[in-house]
Formats: sequence, structure tokens, C-alpha cells
Amino acid sequence: MIAPLALAALAVLLAWPVPLLLARASWPARSPAAALVLWQAIAIAGGLSMIGALLTFGLAPFGPDPFTATVNLLMGEVTRIESWNALALAAGALLTGHLLLNLVLTVARSERQRRRHEQLVRLLSSPLESGARLLDSPAPVAYCLPGALSSITVVSAGLVALLSDEEMEAVIEHEKAHVTQRHDVVLVLFRAWYASLPWFPIAFRAQREVGMLVEMLADDTARRAVPDGVLARAIVLVGAGQDRPAAEPGAAEWGGEASVTELGARLSRLDATPLPRPLEALVVAVAVALLAVPTVLLFAPAALALL
Repeated sequence: MIAPLALAALAVLLAWPVPLLLARASWPARSPAAALVLWQAIAIAGGLSMIGALLTFGLAPFGPDPFTATVNLLMGEVTRIESWNALALAAGALLTGHLLLNLVLTVARSERQRRRHEQLVRLLSSPLESGARLLDSPAPVAYCLPGALSSITVVSAGLVALLSDEEMEAVIEHEKAHVTQRHDVVLVLFRAWYASLPWFPIAFRAQREVGMLVEMLADDTARRAVPDGVLARAIVLVGAGQDRPAAEPGAAEWGGEASVTELGARLSRLDATPLPRPLEALVVAVAVALLAVPTVLLFAPAALALL
């Protein structure tokens, strides 16, 4: 019973207090890459812990370790099982199926919306020398539509008229970063988590925090091409824009829907000191440890049983 209890305790910690403390912390803005790794570790370890706690408790009457217990269950070696164990097994199987189904549906829905939006963009826009597409709209907006095989960066005529060449370069570099670093994959995973557990307050909070972190990561890429002052002006000018088009969910965008708080966070961090390398390494080590704990509790006994 040690493994189920340990996994349940870890699941509780990763379901509420740990992500809540991370969301309230100020250091992620100083190292968005490390913070993003930690958020992903929390989500994966939390899911493994929730499912693992249910399955290991449910399999306990069938054998001393999950592998032996699963074999005995499939072979019908144990004919009597307590109702609590049966309920835990059913809950674990249902939760696993629920999470996987929502992931598949979210990915399929996002891809369908992306393709539809890409078709409209190609019909209503013209190509630019930078490789982006130009929309004939007065609203100053820019966003990207990442895809598995091809991606499109979209800017509006209003944006081109509003920004200087350097500011436009900052926007283009920002959008290229979203494409090359595949931020859309991270965003769709957290969107699937929220779709699976919409009643779970931290799921929405995590999705919002991860969305802000990928914007900061893209800003960091733009900072390598233009001075911070140029990027700051671009953020302010575009942030004051009008309504932006309804792009594929998860597409990284500039424009009207960004809140004052989000814009302020992106601006204020430009003057912040980056997190020291040793502290970044410590954050990554914590993320690795979070992934290792449920993995060891779930699979180590089975591996030992096979030896």
C-alpha cells in the first residue's frame, strides 16, 4: 500500500498547492524556459500520480507489484476482489480513457480549425518578402498558424502602417520563435488538460500561465534581433490595437485580446535580471525529480519482478 499512498499524496500536491505557488511566483518571468519545463513536469507527473494511485490500489489484491497483479488479473488467478479495489480500478481506467480521449479530440479540433483558418488566410491575404502573409485589415494584428508540415505568419496592413521596420522585425522574429519552438504543441496539451478537467481551477490557471510563458520565450528570441526598447514599443503599439481575428486556438498572437496585466508582465520583465544558471539548473532538476517519482513508484516494482 506504500505506492498508492505515495502516489495519492503526490497527486494532491501537484493538483493544487504546487501549481498555485508556481503561478504566484515572480521568478518564472526571469526564466520562462525553465518555468515551462516545470509546468510540463507538473502536468505529466500529476496525471501519472492520479492514474497510478487508482490503478495500484485497485491491483493490490492481485499481486505484490503492478506487473504481477496485472498478469494475475488477466489470467483470472484471483476470483474475489473487494468493492473498493474494483471501484479504484474502474476509476483509473475511466480517468485514463477520459484524458486520452480529450487529448485526441482537442488535437483533432485544433488541426481542423487551423486548416480552415489557413484556407481563409491564403484566400484573403497576399505574400510578403519575409514569408509572412499580409491581410488587408486596418487592425494592427499579427499571429502564427503553426502546422506539422508548414506554418504561416500573418500580419495586417494596419500593423505594417503602424510599426517601423525595426518594430516589424521584432514582431516577425517573435512569431518565427513560436513556429520553430513549436509552442503550439505545448499549448494544445494544456488545452486538452483543461478540456478534460474544466471544473479543476488549476487547469485553467496552468493554461493561462503557460500561454504567457510562451509569449515571453518568443519575446526573448525577438530581443536577440532588436533592442529591448524596440520590442517594448512594438508590444505597446500592438497591444493597443483593435479586435484581432479568431485564429486557431493556441496560435500565438499580438493584438486586442491581450489584457493590460499580460502586456505589463511582458514589458516589466524586459528590465528584470535573468535567473542565474545554477537556479535554472535547480528548477530543471526539480522537474526531472517530479517525473521520476511516479515513474519509479509505478514501474520499478514491475522491473524488479522481471529480474
